[in-house]
Amino acid sequence: MISSDRKFFAYLDEMKIVTILYPLSYHHGHYSAFSITDGSQIKPLKIIEKLQIENKMKYVCMLSEEIEFGITYWIHDEHGGKTDLQMGAVIRTDEFDDRFFYECNDLGVNCKNNLTEFKLWAPTATQVKLKLRTQNSAYSELIKMKRAEKGVWEVVVPRDLEFYEYTFLVLVNLEWREAVDPYARAVTVNGERGVIVKLEKTPREKRDLPPFENPVDAIIYETHIRDFSIHPDSGVKRKGLYLGAGEVNTKGKMGELTGLSYVKDLGITHIEFLPFNDFAGVDENDPKKNYNWGYNPVHFNVPEGSYSTNPANPYTRINELKQLIKNIHNEGLRVIMDVVYNHVYIREESNFEKIVPGYYFRHNEYGMPSNGTGVGNDIASERKMVRKYIVDSIRFWMEEYHIDGFRFDLMGILDIETMEEIRKTCDSISEGTLLIGEGWNLNTPLAIERKATIRNQAKLPAIAQFNDKFRDTIKGNTFNLYDKGYGLGNEHYYAAAIEVITGSIGFDKKDSRLFNEPSQSVNYVECHDNHTMWDKLQACFQNSEEALRVKYHRFATSLVLLSQGIPFLHSGQEFLRTKHGEGNSYRSPDSVNQIDWSRRMHYVDNVNYIKGIIKIRKELPCFRMRTAAEIRSHVQILSFPAPIIGLNFKNQKGTYQEILLLINPMVVQKSIRVPEGRWTIVANHQFAEISSTKELCGGEMILEPISINVLVKK
Repeated sequence: MISSDRKFFAYLDEMKIVTILYPLSYHHGHYSAFSITDGSQIKPLKIIEKLQIENKMKYVCMLSEEIEFGITYWIHDEHGGKTDLQMGAVIRTDEFDDRFFYECNDLGVNCKNNLTEFKLWAPTATQVKLKLRTQNSAYSELIKMKRAEKGVWEVVVPRDLEFYEYTFLVLVNLEWREAVDPYARAVTVNGERGVIVKLEKTPREKRDLPPFENPVDAIIYETHIRDFSIHPDSGVKRKGLYLGAGEVNTKGKMGELTGLSYVKDLGITHIEFLPFNDFAGVDENDPKKNYNWGYNPVHFNVPEGSYSTNPANPYTRINELKQLIKNIHNEGLRVIMDVVYNHVYIREESNFEKIVPGYYFRHNEYGMPSNGTGVGNDIASERKMVRKYIVDSIRFWMEEYHIDGFRFDLMGILDIETMEEIRKTCDSISEGTLLIGEGWNLNTPLAIERKATIRNQAKLPAIAQFNDKFRDTIKGNTFNLYDKGYGLGNEHYYAAAIEVITGSIGFDKKDSRLFNEPSQSVNYVECHDNHTMWDKLQACFQNSEEALRVKYHRFATSLVLLSQGIPFLHSGQEFLRTKHGEGNSYRSPDSVNQIDWSRRMHYVDNVNYIKGIIKIRKELPCFRMRTAAEIRSHVQILSFPAPIIGLNFKNQKGTYQEILLLINPMVVQKSIRVPEGRWTIVANHQFAEISSTKELCGGEMILEPISINVLVKK
């Protein structure tokens, strides 16, 4: 335990630099000699700097040689005082990173052949003990662990410890802390202790889906496991659970498809789930009591227990999550996992901080934890063992759970090298893994050129980013509820709309591009964050008829699906999802967050229209071109008066040689002239149907108000 009679403090801030802090009240803070000892020999310290900071004197001292980590050292002053040498800023130096980087992939627990091996990376610890106990037992067994290379502590227990609960007791800076294994793959209820399991006993088979060629072929549908099925009209039996989200052939009150089968029928390719790794905010013993989106990560490699039928059984959540993913794969869809590697729930209580204090988090120039995430801590992904942990975690989810893609929350906190390592790891496991992220530039102490932000998209060519320019251009500023974008009739966004619809690649001016390639742009107008588009429309058009709001909603959603890039839909968006005006529902009740499946039939015409637009996108490659060069060579901007937008997709391969996309955001009809020829209208203000027989022979055409029109020439 910590000594209570310290008169001064000493910190190892570099491999050979010790910083000593004295209160002025202790011998007036003035000293001329210090020494260091490990209990066997005493060596002098060389004072190289001395300065007063408020009511303390600071001495910067040089060691004659580097210390040996894993041993407690004591600093003595000339008056007979002493204090322990604590691990200071040294842990955030490149030298520390290089010395203690551990390359092997065996951290955590390995249980087989009547042996159970434990390995924990804790380079600054002076002692580590393994704490074991059987389920529901009050008795704990303590086993000393041995320090090995690279700061790893290990022990082999000659027993099969399946189902045993375990934690680690770690002694750092004379303080014992109890922590759960960061590499734990199973935990007790609410994650209080790790549990030893044998994953080989859980389902391991993987269904091979057809090759996924390019990110622009994806149509992403974002949802939350609980939201997806909790509504009374979902038709799902196991509401709010992994198993419920995986039920097929579920039906609503009128016999209509709901749930997973509905999403498949809609034409979606990827379901993106909000975080389902273990998180804080919901009591797993009483999951209906509270709600949370899941952005409070606690255990990164363990499924959340509140979505399982039995959180107390460590295997249940594993098996049921695997069953959900299997069911989705059986329907021919893929799974994107929303991951939150940018922060932890509470830094001081995190297992990272307990095991290697100060290492896993960024600190500002004053030595205080940085807060670019806005939740009190930023993960220091640029440090080697932090990067390794994140990459190891991604590998684990892919190999063990067969995840098909990842959405990186606040990706701008992470560094480019880490994201590149993730890309390489994913490619080595499964080609076509979709990686998308929020590339916002946040105030974290990482050089701007190292951040995984939209600004640095050229350094991350195979990782797509949420396109906030698209969002704000089409919908209107997301932080100003009353701002209307092009999709809501604001013609001032006309030029910007052309740019984002053509992939944000700088179609007219390359220098103005947001991305180098369309496959880097995730196009959306709505997600779990902020107001739904329907709620924004309710605010912007309070005195208008509902029919007008429905038209704008359909119009903006169609633009998402027919623009170059990767389309992203919020679940229920196609039937005008509402959160009753709530702009930040991260812990609002089910009444706010649930997908109201009764709206699916109330707005069935809109659902069918969006389903038709999705099919048009899939059938016509011109709406999902692979490269910026292809877009520039095949797209012609037609000369129509603003704010009408006309795009002519020429020289198309396959059945159709020429395709027109005609867009009228105005509340009045507009007459235009289309090129001569025999055109088939596959989408207009009333319908979207790739097999349409409705034709037009060039010349004058009336564009109905607030309409998307797609014409094809065979």
